Amino acid sequence: MKTTIEIQNLKCEGCANTIIKRLSEINDLSKLTVNNDNHSVSFNYEHENTLIKAKELLNNIGYPVVGDKNGLTRKAKSFVSCAVGRINN
Repeated sequence: MKTTIEIQNLKCEGCANTIIKRLSEINDLSKLTVNNDNHSVSFNYEHENTLIKAKELLNNIGYPVVGDKNGLTRKAKSFVSCAVGRINN
């Protein structure tokens, strides 16, 4: 199955680098792309559990799905994830 998830706090390539690196760690996830212009992440997956894991991971690193809570803690995590993505690029 293919999905596209619109996420919050996606600002730049640093964010995209972290998202790609972290989501790539999930088994059963392939053809991963991040679109900064649309604030979205797209990927293919086989099992529904993979989609749930991906959304949880995005939330944990500061990029919650649009419509989910996006408090100060999530926003701060996204800035840290962004910085890590810029450094590791």
